[in-house]
Amino acid sequence: MNHTQQEFPMKLHTLVTAIALAASGAAFAQTAPAAPVKDPAATPRIDQMQVNQQKRINRGVASGQLTPAETAKLDQGQAKLQADKVSAKADGTVTAAERQKLRREARRNSHRIAKQKHDKQKVAPAA
Repeated sequence: MNHTQQEFPMKLHTLVTAIALAASGAAFAQTAPAAPVKDPAATPRIDQMQVNQQKRINRGVASGQLTPAETAKLDQGQAKLQADKVSAKADGTVTAAERQKLRREARRNSHRIAKQKHDKQKVAPAA
């Protein structure tokens, strides 16, 4: 066997391997799921915090743990958070700093709800 006859099987093997790798890579690329597109103005965690906090306020009213004055103050806090969230979304993007501010405000509201629900003031439960 001369030199070129010995190289042919090696080149053929390299070519077949390259084709197989390219084909498997193309198949993988076609089946890979597309990355979900995130809405830059979405605030799902803050939205859920608001829902949970409103439920806590409503349960406090129903159980008599919150007076009408406390309830009004807590509702004002919830309304301010909602207004700040709408303001943050106005330009179509909620920045990291705006998200941090909204989360901080939501946490403060949460602490206020807990404090008011567990103070010694009681109201007759709604019938």
